[in-house]
Parts: sequence; C-alpha cells; structure tokens
Amino acid sequence: MLRAAARLFAERGFRGVGIEQIGAAVGIRGPGIYRHFPSKDAVLVELLVGISQHLLDAAREARRVGASAPETLDLLVRGHVEFALDNPDLIVIHDRDLWSLPEPAEREVRRLQRAYVEQWVDVLRQVRPELDAPTARARTHALFGLINSTPHSATDLHRAEMAVMLHTMALGAARG
Repeated sequence: MLRAAARLFAERGFRGVGIEQIGAAVGIRGPGIYRHFPSKDAVLVELLVGISQHLLDAAREARRVGASAPETLDLLVRGHVEFALDNPDLIVIHDRDLWSLPEPAEREVRRLQRAYVEQWVDVLRQVRPELDAPTARARTHALFGLINSTPHSATDLHRAEMAVMLHTMALGAARG
C-alpha cells in the first residue's frame, strides 16, 4: 500500500491523489485504506518519517560495524546509493511534498535528517580531519544531491551499473 501510494504521489503530487486512487492501486475500495491509516496525510507521514528514520538507523549501524572511518564512509555511501536506487519515488515526494506534511511530522523529518547528516559529517571529518564542520556538512549535502539524482538519471543504465557509478563518484567527491 505504501509503495503504491509513493508511486502515485511521485507521479501526481500528494495533493493530486485521492484515497480512492490509492485504494484502486492496491485492489481495494478507497475507504479500505482507513483500516490501515487514519488519513491520506498519515500515509505521507509514514512514508517520509519512516524513510528518514530508516536512513538514520542505517547510518548508525554503518558507524557501529565500520572497522575504520574510510570503511564506514564506504558503508554510508553504499547504503545511501541503495536507498536512492530503491526509492526514487520517495526522493521526488520529499523534494516536492515535504511541505504537505502536518507541522509536527515535518519537524520530525527535519530532526531525523539533521541527525542523519551529522552521522556523515562526523565520519567525513574522521576521513578528512582538515575539514571543519560547516565544510563537511556542505560536502555531505552535495553528496546527497549527487546520489539523490537517481529519479532523473537512473533510467538509462542498469541498476548495477548505476550503483557502481554513483558509489565511485560519491566516494571520490567525499575524499577529494
């Protein structure tokens, strides 16, 4: 249901999709959605808060298992590339419809995202000790821009080729 909603929101925008359309996409009547979510807004909240929490959890896990800062950076990049290739609809929705979230959920997404960025900043500063925090933060956002380009760039190459290319480019940019 969430994947179908994400596809529809990415194609038509959050405001351009009704509960009936989400239901039809998963083979149920629109009101059947209310057995799972209290509102269409709740679906958007689950999508954007959920993926933000998932990314933060994955970054913390990468930091826990990485044997060194370079290895941890590699794990962070691999994880974000996998996310971007697996979830281009969520990238589109975030870019276009974050403002459609109820205010408390938008604040929660932004809080989770800041924490995610800081995971990267800490690792980048270990890999590149000469970077101050603002520079590492700017570099992190630039890396996300590169990787999150997948909704616009990942259609011409096979997934495996795109993953290798994004991984190589992002590591080069992070270390360079």
